[in-house]
Amino acid sequence: MQTRRILAAIAVLGGMLVSGGAARAQGGSLVVYCGVNEQWCRAAATAFQRETGIRVDMTRQSAGEIYARLRAEKNNPRGDIWFGGTGDPHLQAAAEGLTEAYQSETRAQLQDWARNQAERSGHRTVGLYMGALGFGYNERELKRRNLAAPACWSDLLKPDFRGEIQVANPNASGTSWTMLATMVQLMGEEPAFDYMKRLNGNVEQYTNAGAAPAQAAARGEVMVGIAFQHDVIDATRQNAQLRVVSPCEGTGYEIGSMSIIRGARHMEEARRFYEWALTPAAQALAAANGSYQIPSNRATPVPPEAPDISKIRLINYDFEKYGSSEERSRLLARWTREVKNAR
Repeated sequence: MQTRRILAAIAVLGGMLVSGGAARAQGGSLVVYCGVNEQWCRAAATAFQRETGIRVDMTRQSAGEIYARLRAEKNNPRGDIWFGGTGDPHLQAAAEGLTEAYQSETRAQLQDWARNQAERSGHRTVGLYMGALGFGYNERELKRRNLAAPACWSDLLKPDFRGEIQVANPNASGTSWTMLATMVQLMGEEPAFDYMKRLNGNVEQYTNAGAAPAQAAARGEVMVGIAFQHDVIDATRQNAQLRVVSPCEGTGYEIGSMSIIRGARHMEEARRFYEWALTPAAQALAAANGSYQIPSNRATPVPPEAPDISKIRLINYDFEKYGSSEERSRLLARWTREVKNAR
């Protein structure tokens, strides 16, 4: 009897030790710099924490702001992983050695454009999603003022839209950097800057967040918001009168990306999040939280709300050139000097 009691106690103690060990194995923490919309950021952090037991500290900022933060924290990294946001700043961070090379176990499951993003960066970043640039207009407001609906980039220069357009600041926003780079590729640099200067007269405000102009148009604060088309679609949930436009001249696109920060304090947890974020289940959180991009894992269902890329006139976006720090710095300095400071 005594022997059985001792064996039972050992078994209970063993179970407690195993349980405690499992709990410790599931512990840890992770600092995420998140560049997608706030709702998706929180959903991803909550789901990963629930599934792994790893405590997540998440900060949401625009892609340009996160890139600047990585540069400022280069000698003392505070973050572990950069989740989402336009791919150009991710490529620039990779070129500057701000991010860590890592090849996902699931890379064979990814779309070609997502793998190409990884390869052009030396595997220091990877594609998470694709989204096309465009704009949205408030149909109710246009009808109220008896104005024709804009269908092209050139339409946004009309006097009808003076003070009625919002777009983000490309120094802070990856969305607006994509717009600046798109215009240069679409028109040529001198015509593009002439366009931006003329557009400046119609801009009511330069925001920090790329999705903010779409939300402003939905609220009726302005008639037109320049943004990624999936952000305009998300804004239609609050105003069904918001219309999405793929500009007639053609438009650029983003490859939203993910990068592990070089010198991350929680490298094992960062790699675990990286693998998790590329799974179909994790990527499905985007559409469930108002983000309607094209997901990078081929097994992830494309949201029915997502723009049909095959029907959009996309430019041959040069990610190598416009993902370089030199070109970014040069064009941003010129935009700030000739466009923003001219207001």
